[in-house]
Amino acid sequence: MTELATATLADGRQDIARAAADLAARMPSPLEPVARLAYNYVWSWWKGGDDIFRMIDPVRWEASNHNPIRLLDETSSATLERAASDSTLLHRLAELRGMLDHELGRPSMPGKASPHEPVAFLCAEFAVHRSLPIYAGGLGVLAGDILKEASDMALPMVGVGLLYRQGYFQQRMDRSGYQLEYWLQVDPERVPAALVYNGDVPLTVTVPLRGRDVVVQVWRLDIGRTPLYLLDAQRPENSPIDQWITSRLYVADRPTRLAQYALLGIGSMRVLDAMGMDPCVVHLNEGHAALAPLEMARREMALGRSRHEAFTAARERTVFTTHTPVSAGNEGYDVSEIVEVLGDYPEQAGLDLEGFLHLGRTRPDNPHEQFVMTPLGIKMSRSRNGVSRRHGEVARQMWQALFPQRPADTVPIGHVTNGVHVPTWTVPRMRDLLDRYLGAGWEARAADPDTWCGVDDIPDAELWAVRNALRAEFVRDVRERSVANRLARDEPRWYVEAAEHGFDENALTFGFARRLAGYKRIQLLTLDPARATSVLENKDRPAQMVFAGKAHPQDEEAKHAAQGLFSFEREPAAMSRIAFLDNYSLSIAEHMVSGCDVWINVPRPPLEASGTSGMKSALNGGLNLSVLDGWWAEAYNGTNGWAIPGDILFDHGMQDSRDAAMLFDIIEHEVVPLFYQRDEQGIPRGWVQRMRASLRTNGPRFSAQRMMLDYARDVYNVTTSR
Repeated sequence: MTELATATLADGRQDIARAAADLAARMPSPLEPVARLAYNYVWSWWKGGDDIFRMIDPVRWEASNHNPIRLLDETSSATLERAASDSTLLHRLAELRGMLDHELGRPSMPGKASPHEPVAFLCAEFAVHRSLPIYAGGLGVLAGDILKEASDMALPMVGVGLLYRQGYFQQRMDRSGYQLEYWLQVDPERVPAALVYNGDVPLTVTVPLRGRDVVVQVWRLDIGRTPLYLLDAQRPENSPIDQWITSRLYVADRPTRLAQYALLGIGSMRVLDAMGMDPCVVHLNEGHAALAPLEMARREMALGRSRHEAFTAARERTVFTTHTPVSAGNEGYDVSEIVEVLGDYPEQAGLDLEGFLHLGRTRPDNPHEQFVMTPLGIKMSRSRNGVSRRHGEVARQMWQALFPQRPADTVPIGHVTNGVHVPTWTVPRMRDLLDRYLGAGWEARAADPDTWCGVDDIPDAELWAVRNALRAEFVRDVRERSVANRLARDEPRWYVEAAEHGFDENALTFGFARRLAGYKRIQLLTLDPARATSVLENKDRPAQMVFAGKAHPQDEEAKHAAQGLFSFEREPAAMSRIAFLDNYSLSIAEHMVSGCDVWINVPRPPLEASGTSGMKSALNGGLNLSVLDGWWAEAYNGTNGWAIPGDILFDHGMQDSRDAAMLFDIIEHEVVPLFYQRDEQGIPRGWVQRMRASLRTNGPRFSAQRMMLDYARDVYNVTTSR
């Protein structure tokens, strides 16, 4: 980093401050501090942090999808003036302002990382908040949780991704249960983001794609102390085709998708350099950004270092996380596609075409093998990891050919098991309960198992009362959403009324929600309709099931699996006991992981790398019933949920039939009886004991705090502390 860069270039802080000041100027004077709060997403995980916006205008707060910028822009002057005279609101605003000042003023975690030499976290998607829909699923949710936890830990980190002007698709199911997609515009000027300027003009860099320089601008969002930079090709210098690169997440056109990954990998390094940052570590969160270390090497060679020195230096700064063994997550490209999109960039990075292709192949001498980003990420990093213990084992087997001299169990791919951001995913009612028994500031000690010992002191009646309240709140939401969805599909009145009058606030409630992909096996829930019906029809021990999820627009297998569920939903026993909630999102996920008593996960092993939705359910007193794959293979201990074996059968039909039978055996003979086995006080003591065991064991081990401490010490090597 040069003195000139430090003196003349900005990192967007001034631009965020300017945007907040412009917004504050439109507020009544007592409300001016709310603008600064609106431009930092930290309020979204503070307990009661969103109260200030809801108090201003509760109706518009919901209508704006909890977007504070839209709320403050669209609320009438009269309403703002009334809010400015509300002493309770102003008192809360003063509290939040003080909390923000304290948060931003804390010293950074001691270690090698600093604001000018941060950990750079590169990812194709970020799920930070429902008001910023640039995420598809678990990868993005994890990325958002990582940025939040880095902020809580005061770990100097910056996130870098792409600003998708149409985000990910919105979902609507037709009457047959077939998924229809549509897209909505994401306006960066209507969310808590600011365009980064270099003096009087937007800061831009160029990325060579398709034989021309694509101009990229960058937006900054503040996630607590952690900045998130989103690259944007919506510039007048670019052709419409080049502007389309940052249009949609995981766009269908393959060359455009490859261009997205090139823009992310190359552009991220150029943007950080232009802002005067020199990352001490670059974390490639999946293979999409795997060109970043090549760009670092190119820059080193431009400064006079040899190719060997440059590549060695780039590898020493790069760490790589692989997230899935599924082939769709390790997409390959033909040589013609590489040449079309990247042109002569390999030569700029000091490689001829064959040398570049070798980096993306498992067997470099096979000219027919496609170029895959995952091998590139593995070869260009000093550290590689899967996202659970079992996934680490699978990844070592899967990529053993990259290390032909090593037995599979010594392949240098480790694991850091995923975790979830506890303040984000523990809903207020459960947080209140844990506040009383785990002690003040317990969330800052979430990774310490001793913190959770207080769970044993929670009276059964209190723990059960919270579970009942969360389920009742969720069931009311399910009724409302189900009626709206069925009306929108122009369903028969009797079918709509079944949703309106069905769903029991006291009934055992199962949840299944995740990205709809074939290996997730949603079809297991209705593979034996008679058994599913027997569970739902039991009037003495009623049960109900709620589903949600999106299939990739091109994944016909997953779409047809959802259709099978819809066919069953119309059965008399199911229409008031089964619901599929359209348009799965962060807001629906929050309701589901807190409201369901049992979280079902039945992936085809060993294809579940980790999974995090079950961790979120556990934080809220839910119990997991899962195949022993991904995170559950190391979480299950016999007392904190239920398990289906994770052994592998190569006959998928036989395995599906066996696992479906085992699933319903457990439901019928263990789960349902335990839930309805009540004492004279109406409390299922055995069930509550499992809830307590789940909270105590899963809370610390699967928190994002534990995950990020592992990364900081063992992968980033920026600290020695725990």
